[in-house]
Amino acid sequence: MKYSNVSVAYGERTILHDISLEIQPGEFVFLIGSSGSGKTSFIRTLLGAKKIKSGKILDDAGNDISTLSPKKLLQYRRNLGIIFQDFKLLPRKTVRENVAFAMEVCGYSQKEIHKRIPEILAQVGLLAKKEKFVETLSGGEIQRTCIARALIHHPQIIIGDEPTGNLDKHNALEVIHLLEKLNEQGKTVIVATHDEHLVNTLKKRVIAFRDGKIFSDEKNGTYCL
Repeated sequence: MKYSNVSVAYGERTILHDISLEIQPGEFVFLIGSSGSGKTSFIRTLLGAKKIKSGKILDDAGNDISTLSPKKLLQYRRNLGIIFQDFKLLPRKTVRENVAFAMEVCGYSQKEIHKRIPEILAQVGLLAKKEKFVETLSGGEIQRTCIARALIHHPQIIIGDEPTGNLDKHNALEVIHLLEKLNEQGKTVIVATHDEHLVNTLKKRVIAFRDGKIFSDEKNGTYCL
């Protein structure tokens, strides 16, 4: 993923200024920054959900995602696994039903759903809890269910927007270690967070945003706002 002189505006106000950076396949990257720093807008450009004012955003195949047709953009997004802070699960459905529902919406056959769900739940350590209702799970288990749902397309890039924001320290570490495990399998992991403890513990690449610009970009970085 490569950004070349990317700027983004909201009305008359520029909210991202001349962003240039490259994220290599298989990297683990933390994005940090206070509210209004441009971090969330950056994630939205990654998703192809925010139009850019200038510059280019190239995916790993060299395609400029800012110019993709709606059909091509949908194909691009299928290579992304997205994890949100607020879960967006169906609380009165089981773990299995939540993942199955996401696959059904995306057009998978019942045969494929039946085959894939045990594989995905085993990957996130939830196979033994597949028939548990989401409302009975711990916060860490709920977020692991979200990660399972994000894996249905075999994504090469996983994007977490404050994925540990609603979790205590123990469950937050559990979720981040799972993302580390997926990263070790070759997936690119990009996590936006305000969690100073996680960032300082893991010592990954840290990109810090301030006032719509990259304030710092450090390998083995720390929380530096």
